[in-house]
Amino acid sequence: MRIIINAFISKTLPERLRLVTLFVVVVLVVSACGVGTGADENAEGITVVATTTILGDIARNIVGDDGTVVVVLPIGADPHDYRPSSAQVAVIHDADLVIANGLGLEEGFGDVLKTAAADGANLVEVAELVDPVTFSDREHCRGDGHDDHDDGNCDPHVWFDPLRAAAIAQIIGAELSLIDTSVDWQARVDEYSAELIEADETIVKILDAIPDDRRILVTNHDSLGYLADRYGLQVVGTVLTGGGDLSEPSSVDLAELVSIIDATGVQAIFAETTETTALAEAVASEVGHPVAVVRLYSGSLGDPGSGADTLIGMLTMNARRIANALS
Repeated sequence: MRIIINAFISKTLPERLRLVTLFVVVVLVVSACGVGTGADENAEGITVVATTTILGDIARNIVGDDGTVVVVLPIGADPHDYRPSSAQVAVIHDADLVIANGLGLEEGFGDVLKTAAADGANLVEVAELVDPVTFSDREHCRGDGHDDHDDGNCDPHVWFDPLRAAAIAQIIGAELSLIDTSVDWQARVDEYSAELIEADETIVKILDAIPDDRRILVTNHDSLGYLADRYGLQVVGTVLTGGGDLSEPSSVDLAELVSIIDATGVQAIFAETTETTALAEAVASEVGHPVAVVRLYSGSLGDPGSGADTLIGMLTMNARRIANALS
């Protein structure tokens, strides 16, 4: 160090400035190399990217401490129109496994997922693998390449059925077993699946409190079809007319919905925590009897501590809100 200082002092001012510049560059390069090496040395396990908070929760229950789960959508974001940042796109490309819902749910960044898959990312779209059904008639969707997938008629909201969520857990576990054979992924899948089955039984009991003549749903958009199918409810109308694209309704559409609610005596419109309730409230105000607008967790989990910050918590909380509103 003393030799360096003496050499520095002996130089002219321009030479000193050049030495300072060179010294700063060397320090920055060495520091950057040190950070990169440390990050690599401390990295443990696999990296899983999940597009939604819901898929992220399923993945975390399986990955545990043997990897990192990165969720693209923040809490409260609507998966239909969210667009990831450039940093998130880079993480998608570099992950060991990317778990997407598919069937048009991630409409805002479907092109990002397609590009990542084309570039070699290990992408699995789970909704099409758990027996999805159509919006229109709740019939089974056909296979890839057919019109049901191409025209957006398949309902992507499969997580509202806990048994389909358990099937998603099985899919994730199988993918992880192909990446890392040192972990008993199946044991974790079985444990979490049992919790989902127990949640399903709890939801059945909660919704059984609704009288037969009140088991009718009106929703803000068509997202509760799997819940209705699973628990013997009927969706008779939606405020937003599109299944996946949240299309704005016409005045004729809204007038027809008001007539349906008047005729059926529906007591509540179920909206989402991720969407404004303005239209739903406008419809409720036109009905001839009192109609509550009740928010449910739909495309996103709730904040930590909300009680809906896990998929199981979200599903059971939604069931209680529906039962309270209809019974």
